[in-house]
Amino acid sequence: MSNIDFIREETAANIGNFMVGRLLPFRQKRSIGPFVFIDHMGPACLADHENLDVGPHPHIGLSTLTYLFDGSIFHRDSLGTAMEIKPGAVNWMTAGKGVVHSERTPEYLRQKDKFLHGLQIWVALPKDLEFMDPEFHHTEASDIPTWKDADVSYKLIAGEAFGKKSPVPVYSKLYMIEVKAEKDSLIDIRGELYGESGLYILEGEVDSNGFTYGPKQILITLDAHLCTFEMKAGSTVYIFGGEPFPEERFISWNFVASDKSTIDEAKEKWINHEFPKVPGDDGYVPLPVRYLVLSI
Repeated sequence: MSNIDFIREETAANIGNFMVGRLLPFRQKRSIGPFVFIDHMGPACLADHENLDVGPHPHIGLSTLTYLFDGSIFHRDSLGTAMEIKPGAVNWMTAGKGVVHSERTPEYLRQKDKFLHGLQIWVALPKDLEFMDPEFHHTEASDIPTWKDADVSYKLIAGEAFGKKSPVPVYSKLYMIEVKAEKDSLIDIRGELYGESGLYILEGEVDSNGFTYGPKQILITLDAHLCTFEMKAGSTVYIFGGEPFPEERFISWNFVASDKSTIDEAKEKWINHEFPKVPGDDGYVPLPVRYLVLSI
């Protein structure tokens, strides 16, 4: 990966009662392909009185991807979905014109010590699909394409790459790939990727052009087609990217859109309680004060 453009450490962010490491966006880079937001949750050990409780909140103009390494989250949404996600599976919720969901520790774990570790990702929708009807899809871990090349294991969590296609129903050209090295390995995937590309080091080390990069660093490449690097034994990285959209995307709170007025309308709608309710969860996350000012 000799064409590294940005190197960034994840930064702490609060999502209610839980701290995460924010990977994207940041000032120098607002998106990588269609990916506009990535949070690294944990790893966290939660005591028997500590739980993840992200109450009902809205989204527009995006798809959310939840992927866990450890632990469990119970998802409910305004479509009537009630689904527990466990490590290796994928929850893919497309907000389109508007959806509301909550994310909480499952009831059977709320009085126990537990771990939570994973990634939460937003993928912007193409402009012509920003107002599509919302959808939810759950893909089991056993259905995700996996393969090995010598001492390296690959998993295509979403999108298309390496001549393979994940069953997660994405709406644009993208990829999210897990790479694990059992031994020191040279990774040469030139020609397998396309568009913009980012690499997140979850554990271990990556060497490129005499430089060593470690956990919690995200590397952004200038050209996805020149992706060659060395992974140390026991390392795990996630590569994500794809074709960028021609139009800019705006993000305010949980809303993503190609037009600021669409976000303003969504804010007003949420303030006025005009979004659909989440069956089985009567919570409500107010619009934070810092987002109250409408776009100019």
